[in-house]
Amino acid sequence: MKLRRTMLFMPGNNPGMIQNAPILGADSIILDLEDAVSLDEKDAARLLVKNALETLDFTGCEVVVRINSIKSDFGYDDLNVIARVKPDAILVPKATEEDIEEIDEILSTIEREEKFKLGSIKLIPLVETALGLENIRETILASKRNIAVLLGAEDLTADMGIKRTREGNEIFYARSKVASVCRAFKIDAIDTPFADVNDIEGLIEDTKRAKAIGMTGKAAINPRQIDYIHDVFSPTMEEIMYAKRVLHAKEEALREGKGVFSLDGKMVDAPVIQRAENIIMKAKLAGIIRE
Repeated sequence: MKLRRTMLFMPGNNPGMIQNAPILGADSIILDLEDAVSLDEKDAARLLVKNALETLDFTGCEVVVRINSIKSDFGYDDLNVIARVKPDAILVPKATEEDIEEIDEILSTIEREEKFKLGSIKLIPLVETALGLENIRETILASKRNIAVLLGAEDLTADMGIKRTREGNEIFYARSKVASVCRAFKIDAIDTPFADVNDIEGLIEDTKRAKAIGMTGKAAINPRQIDYIHDVFSPTMEEIMYAKRVLHAKEEALREGKGVFSLDGKMVDAPVIQRAENIIMKAKLAGIIRE
């Protein structure tokens, strides 16, 4: 299990921000070569991100690079340069099944040339269009490298011709579809960023809505958002204590030769046990508990 409660976007053309990225506390950092970088800075940003991956210590923080579309003038250069310094993953904008298949092949070639383990560079498709949303299953199945899907609601709502709101009712279907399909294929579902960095109450409400329908994490656009998102996506002490009781009761039942047992008057079955085990694992990974 890898925690991806937060994935923090950082512009790939800002050396000061990139230098501070490893210490900001996000589970994952997304170094952005696409939307955050103007056309005349694309080449310089690519080189800056390459040098950062070669020289900075990102220990404990997953490093993801958002490349430009493979259909653009910059995508192939991004992939060829960045993959050779081995980021943890590539974020693919407006991802399609065909894009993922092509990028998978390119990465395999680079991994062989650089003598990296085959398949070690992962992929995260970014769903930003109505077509991308409806084809999400095929996009996930296009490569075994896929470890998560990130929902991009700003571009999606623009594509749909609808207004993006604070309440987010307009993306309920998109969130639900991403969460459901990702859960079916056992990969992470990362929610869209909350755009108003000064509205902390709105951020918390929005994050809770995403979690409630199955999202496993949320993208962030400002370091101030990280702790609030972590609070929502980390197990509570109440959840941890109950999970411990479930697992203790399970051990007692095994010792007594019981296949079925109850806790607080309720039967405990395999899904409840699995959820308890996941809660304890997440709590350990988050540093909430040690044992």
